[in-house]
Amino acid sequence: MPRETTAYLHDIIDACDSIASILSGISVETYGKLREKRSAVEREFIVIGEAASMLAKFSPERFKRLSDGRKAIGLRNILTHNYASVDHETIYETALQDAPKLRRECIEMLRESEDTVKDGLESRPETAE
Repeated sequence: MPRETTAYLHDIIDACDSIASILSGISVETYGKLREKRSAVEREFIVIGEAASMLAKFSPERFKRLSDGRKAIGLRNILTHNYASVDHETIYETALQDAPKLRRECIEMLRESEDTVKDGLESRPETAE
């Protein structure tokens, strides 16, 4: 059964929340020293990139509204295929600066989707095929 495309928005929001939790109270210096923190944050960025990729495929109009959608997919590719080149400070800064913005964009799209359904303007949720 295909997933609703809103599920990918939820995945991104959950990953952003997890990143914020993981980095709570952690300095960039501490982050660089703690492999388990780096691994956890990187895993969440992989999830974000994959969810963004699915949005690009199944809901291009939503994907276009992600200001850093292409960047998220690119980061996922780097983390997956070129992990040796990862700059931990850049990942940390991306987590603090870009993830919250991405989260807000996804929440806004979900709110609009819910409003559309409530107003009876949508007969069924958009699904990924």
